[in-house]
Amino acid sequence: MKHTFHENTAETAHRVGGMVNRLVERTCAALIAAMVVIVWLGVVSRYLVELGITWNEELARYVMIWAALLAVSAGVYRREHIGLELFYHMLPARAAVALRLGLDAIGFGFFGFLVYYGVGMTVDGMEQYATIFGMTMVVPFAAVPVSAGLAALQILLATIRDTASGRVRAPAEIGVS
Repeated sequence: MKHTFHENTAETAHRVGGMVNRLVERTCAALIAAMVVIVWLGVVSRYLVELGITWNEELARYVMIWAALLAVSAGVYRREHIGLELFYHMLPARAAVALRLGLDAIGFGFFGFLVYYGVGMTVDGMEQYATIFGMTMVVPFAAVPVSAGLAALQILLATIRDTASGRVRAPAEIGVS
């Protein structure tokens, strides 16, 4: 069976978005696991061994920020980021498509804004230092432009996927697991 250009485009956007999403979800899972271990080590060192490791709280905070911000793109990929699914089902198809495209444009613009200003914030972080580590704040601050860039990419891919397929997709219709 021969696929049309739109079907191929939708499938390619879906496949690329899925690959990015799997990478992000695995990274988030690893970061959350690392955060649990870091906090656990802090508790054990403070109350059982009585060492009082000082760096664990700050490191756990940075790891949590990275995990939380990266997870946004997974919600974008699955179209679970905006709770308007009820309205999509109540609207005629053309109005639902227009609403989805409008929200995608707003979301893409917002995340583009975060990338732009996040890069500036990250560059400024080269002159700021973490309280305990003595490292620059580049790595913690980089969570903003990196995660916003991934979210903008996922919005773009979801828009292409949904527009090329000719339908408005609810999260359950995307076929992601």
